[in-house]
Amino acid sequence: MEKNNKLSFLGASDRQQFNQFGTLFENVEAFMGYLPNAHILMAERPDLLTAFSSLASTIFQAEGIDIQNKQLIALASSLSSGCKYCQAHTSHGAERVGVNSEKISQILNYHESELYSDKERAILDLAFAAGKTPNESNEQHYEELKKYYSKKEIIDIVSVISLFGYLNRYTVHFYCFWWNFFCCHVCKPLASLSG
Repeated sequence: MEKNNKLSFLGASDRQQFNQFGTLFENVEAFMGYLPNAHILMAERPDLLTAFSSLASTIFQAEGIDIQNKQLIALASSLSSGCKYCQAHTSHGAERVGVNSEKISQILNYHESELYSDKERAILDLAFAAGKTPNESNEQHYEELKKYYSKKEIIDIVSVISLFGYLNRYTVHFYCFWWNFFCCHVCKPLASLSG
């Protein structure tokens, strides 16, 4: 049986062939702790990577919603969409920016968990609803958000959800076979050990 070394359905892209993005790749690594394969694949279309990186930077550097909540929003919308690639990256990202690992593990029970405030529950209600296809967000989500957040902050919340809506669709198309393998052969055996 031939070993499959592909990282995506299109095969692996070599980071070294995209030297023009050296600084961008280093900045992503500094922020995330690694360079996602999706960035290397996007580099095949330089304008796409440049535009995506600019948008992601603008969203994550905007003042108002703190970085911990932005990472929880990204995780919730990725969980809701079912994108395991983004779930892995966003749970790591949340921990990297200081979200307690117990809080991350409680995200699916955020309504009952004492680790989440009412403000955070309002954000996560929208993130989980908007991450679904079709989108299940409604006016009530926004009425709840208005109790805690300004118009600009709500725009920031929706911007994170929307950015990950793109990433959830982009990565699932190129990487789903790899994550399905990972989940079937790594996650399920590990889960069976815990319980």
